[in-house]
Amino acid sequence: MSYCKILGFDKEPFSTSPDPEFFYLTKEHEAALTNVLIELRVKRGLSVILGDVGTGKTTLSRKLIQELRQRNDFTFHIILDPSFDNESLFVNSLVKNFDINVSNWATPPTILDLRETLERFLFQKGVTENRTVALIIDEAQKLSESSIEVLRVLLNYETNEFKLLQLVLLGQLELYAKIINIPNFFDRISFKYTLNPLDFEETKEMIEFRVRQAGYKAHMHLFLDEAIKGIYEYSRGYPRQVIMLCHKALRNVILKNKFVVDAGLVRELIDEEIRSGWQRKDLLLQRSSY
Repeated sequence: MSYCKILGFDKEPFSTSPDPEFFYLTKEHEAALTNVLIELRVKRGLSVILGDVGTGKTTLSRKLIQELRQRNDFTFHIILDPSFDNESLFVNSLVKNFDINVSNWATPPTILDLRETLERFLFQKGVTENRTVALIIDEAQKLSESSIEVLRVLLNYETNEFKLLQLVLLGQLELYAKIINIPNFFDRISFKYTLNPLDFEETKEMIEFRVRQAGYKAHMHLFLDEAIKGIYEYSRGYPRQVIMLCHKALRNVILKNKFVVDAGLVRELIDEEIRSGWQRKDLLLQRSSY
């Protein structure tokens, strides 16, 4: 039996899967989500969300998808890994994933044909059907220069009032270095935002939120404040690191026949991770302040 049932959870509280139901909206995440939704609604074109590894970009993208599914005037697609070797593969992927039928072509369409097909599709959806077409790209730092050029061209498709394609890029910080050197793409960014790690209070609230969201109903706190302080100081507030350490802590609560996660248990877990050599090097540098 997993610790979930033993401790009274309905679901695993600290899964690293990007489940939007377990996404704790910090002020920064809420600001990013709200502003992106506004940009999509007014059809401004390009939004870019940056963040270091483990700051919640992927889960934010799933939360955005969840929001768009509740609206009946959006056509959208999400790309999880935009690693395309060339322009042709990227454009063909867009045509396929937006369900644009090119099977009746007498000869295989050229890149120019596919671009024109995409433009007609965007005009049909955006003007004739009055729908908003959105493309969300996670791990956008993987975009090649040729793929960015494809997106730049697509952003050129517009009416006198709005862009026909709404593009949301979520990527690690190196995406900035990539697009800052492409002025005719960078200048098109209507909304830009950088996600930062959580502070201590947000870390505490996220842990408590996930515990409640998983169905825990007991009145006692599973994580004591000193334990949360240790988790925060070691993880530096990076949500993914917090979640993984909390998962290990609950597993060890059962193994050690404890009732709560205390500072001693957290310290043992951190020491074990450091001894094993599996910790992130940047987290190890914080050990001197723990």
